[in-house]
Amino acid sequence: MLSEQGLTADQARELLAKYGPNTIEEKKKSVLARLWKSVASPMSLMFIAAGGLSLWAGEDSDAVIIGVLFATNIGVGVWHEAKADNALDKLKEKLSVMVKVIRDGAWKILPSAELVPGDIIELATGDLIPADVSFLDAKNTSVNEAAVTGESLPKDKQTDDVGYSGTFVMTGFAHAKVSKTGSKTYFGSTMTMVEGVRHKSQLEKDIISISRFLSIISLVIMAVLTAVLLGVHEPFLKIATLDVSMLIAGIPVALPTVMTLIISVGVMDLTKRSVIVRRLSSLEDLANVNLILSDKTGTLSENKIKVTKMVPLVETGGSNGIDERRIWSLALAAAPRPNSNPLDVAIESKAKELGVSAVPISDFIPGDSERKRTTAFITDNGTERAVALGAPQTIRSLSSMDDETAKRYDDVVSGAAKEGFRVLALADSASAKEEGMRIIAVFFLADAIRPEAKETIDFMRDYGIKVKMVTGDGHDVAAHVATQLGLAGRIVTRDELESKPEEVKAGFADIAGFAEVMPKNKFDIVNMAQSLGGRTVAVTGDGVNDVPPVKAADVGFAVANAVDALKGTADIVLTLPGISVIKEAIVEARKIFTRLYNYSLYRISESFRLIVTIAVIGVIFGTYPLTPVQIIFIALLNDIPIISLAYDRVAVSRAPSAVNAKRRFALSTIFGATGIANSMILLWVAMAFLHEPWPVIQTLFFLKLTVSGHMLVYVAHTERPWVRFLPSKQVIWATIMTQLAATAMAFYGFFTEPISWRLILLVWIWSFFWMQIAELSKQWFNRRVNSKAASASPAAPAVLASS
Repeated sequence: MLSEQGLTADQARELLAKYGPNTIEEKKKSVLARLWKSVASPMSLMFIAAGGLSLWAGEDSDAVIIGVLFATNIGVGVWHEAKADNALDKLKEKLSVMVKVIRDGAWKILPSAELVPGDIIELATGDLIPADVSFLDAKNTSVNEAAVTGESLPKDKQTDDVGYSGTFVMTGFAHAKVSKTGSKTYFGSTMTMVEGVRHKSQLEKDIISISRFLSIISLVIMAVLTAVLLGVHEPFLKIATLDVSMLIAGIPVALPTVMTLIISVGVMDLTKRSVIVRRLSSLEDLANVNLILSDKTGTLSENKIKVTKMVPLVETGGSNGIDERRIWSLALAAAPRPNSNPLDVAIESKAKELGVSAVPISDFIPGDSERKRTTAFITDNGTERAVALGAPQTIRSLSSMDDETAKRYDDVVSGAAKEGFRVLALADSASAKEEGMRIIAVFFLADAIRPEAKETIDFMRDYGIKVKMVTGDGHDVAAHVATQLGLAGRIVTRDELESKPEEVKAGFADIAGFAEVMPKNKFDIVNMAQSLGGRTVAVTGDGVNDVPPVKAADVGFAVANAVDALKGTADIVLTLPGISVIKEAIVEARKIFTRLYNYSLYRISESFRLIVTIAVIGVIFGTYPLTPVQIIFIALLNDIPIISLAYDRVAVSRAPSAVNAKRRFALSTIFGATGIANSMILLWVAMAFLHEPWPVIQTLFFLKLTVSGHMLVYVAHTERPWVRFLPSKQVIWATIMTQLAATAMAFYGFFTEPISWRLILLVWIWSFFWMQIAELSKQWFNRRVNSKAASASPAAPAVLASS
């Protein structure tokens, strides 16, 4: 009996003010700190250098506009960083742990963040221990402390023993008193020690390699151009200003911002689809999952027993028969109340669905493990009769049947068992005694398959994802469910898995599912799948014993009804039941990485086109085709539509695939080369045929590079012909607005030499024409790559359009 009375609400409020919330607060940067970080970044320093050099050279107007662009760039970066942080905060709110605590002498359910030292809490199997505690009483309590101490085996807990925050209860029940909260807990102090230590994901490494590649090219070309321009005696300040401006345009200034925004927008989309991502780097694995080891109960099935069929064993209808509604009335009368047994609940639910009410009863004998049946006593035409509902073998022993009826009964029961059904039998007697009973009907019951499960599994198969069922049910039940779901292959039992592991491993590809599985077997199955290679394995779980396999898998899912301990371990937490939620998670993850791939393809192409064009013209003519301000404006106008790519419509590959860096580099080189040819031919036309002065040519180049660059977004974002797969509305509007802004600048002479509508129309037509050249180049490249892939693997996957 618990003698402690806990704290009052007033005491808890005072202690909360003193110790703070029971959370491990991350050191968030203030707005000033974020601003300083942005100002001190290499890109910002280049902006400052360009503005300072312009001011030193007497180009005051250039210095002002560079300063405005610098401030805009800083503001956009800080805003998007804050937006990403807010998204993560919302995710943390959804994952908050609730705990049972005594306040004002009564048990209440409160968020764990509100716990304070002195609180009395209740812990049961599967609960996460939310703070450092001292056990007041413990009944068969063991705690898994691997997350804190590294010990693999659970530790038994007795009264006065210590429990650590972040560990979880494996078995038993206990009351405990909170001793430390937040960063003062053992776990919190450890986290404080390692704060700031983070490993980069493959995606981040890929983004960094792109930045490094473009930076090196920009620096090399800058050095070459500087030498050339010094050779023709251009003023040093002018050369330095142009060099810094080119670095701003060539180096992907928006790369980290866009990467963060695309991921944060994608994660919030997943949250709306009832998928909470705890480990952001798991998105990379999630996008490449090709094997799901799924629980049956609750994921493939509804975890709700239903009556699927009723087989009468007496004549129904007619003058001598029994009405089927009468059968259901008798069954409902024999079902216990309250219905604690899910089989009896299924009988009651089906009867209510049919609009049947139970016949009146005079007495009732509940079922137990020995009787294996329930018995109701009814009065029929003045005669008291017994009605029994229970296990088929028990009901058979109470009955009196002729050989033909007995054979039919046995065939129905054995047939149901082979098909994986649970069976209940209903019988009645002519008296109040349970003897010589007449078997009336047999009820087939099963954990109903989710309506969307088969369709979802077929969908996943088309997407290159295999689903294998893992269940504790028997072989026959597992085989029946596998057949219903269209899972091809055989069912492996626990005995076979444990006695013949090498044979199971050799035939792993032909297995539909695993039956009679215990938690340890599930862990072994995950390891077996990973050891075969070529598989990114996802596994679902709901209980404490699922923690090891969920942690071992490449992607671990905690399903909707999972215990807190598993939710705290899993990479991804589902807040709705069913396998269709997992499908949505995988598809959305693939969309996120497709957007990142498309962005990187476009950014490499644009930077390559811009800096190489400037280099070629600079070497040939000994001058830049753009002014410093024009170069910076191009960089800014490019970044605006690029940020909208976080909301782009994308085509998702039907098969998991990692980023193909060689393919991306080759295609971006083709796009870049097309842009360079486009620019050089336009320069030749402007000089040889239009005879325009150099300031007008600079404006032409400014407008052409902006308009054609944004048209490339339409080509680069899909492998299909661009006209058949347009970007999202956000991207379309962003590109249109920036193109119109550049057009207005060219026409009105805002930091450019004004040009006529005739020349503006020429640039738009020219850009659109070369957009089609880029499209044809893309189609040629894709055909060549796909033909090589087809010859190497005839069953290469197709691409499915997805918004």
